[in-house]
Amino acid sequence: MKKLVALLACTVIATSAFAQGTINFTNMKPTKQIISDAAGAKLEGAWAQLYAGTSADSLSAVGAPVAFYEGTKAGYFKGGVVDVGFNGAGFFQVKAWKGADSFDAASGTNGAETGMSNVVGLTPGNSQASPPGLPADLAGLESFSLTVVPEPGTIALAVLGLAAFFVRRRK
Repeated sequence: MKKLVALLACTVIATSAFAQGTINFTNMKPTKQIISDAAGAKLEGAWAQLYAGTSADSLSAVGAPVAFYEGTKAGYFKGGVVDVGFNGAGFFQVKAWKGADSFDAASGTNGAETGMSNVVGLTPGNSQASPPGLPADLAGLESFSLTVVPEPGTIALAVLGLAAFFVRRRK
């Protein structure tokens, strides 16, 4: 009898935690939004990470970065169910990069590629709903392309050119 009561208690506890504050971190189904590299080809050999927050300006990385598929599934990733750390409405964004260990590192690396999706407002799966909710999909996620991080010398040359243009214009 004690085993049966313990089993029932464990089942209730597990059910109450089911899908609470979770998101399906994938762009395969049902969104099917392909992500491409800077040249326009389906993205391979790159990473994606989910960013989440209770407001659009408080996004932070959740879960681990996931690799993009290669070959026929290029342009897609599947990170599985990710616990976002909060319940209720929230904001989500996918950031992708190629050529570095993290998005922040890629943003400062000459020749690396970075990109990010639009910010999507969703309500994660919630076990308090009746019946319990499943993990929410990233509905509203749009396709995006990565861009190459420019060489710092290129940026400096562009600034110098603009400065020369404005000096010349004054004369």
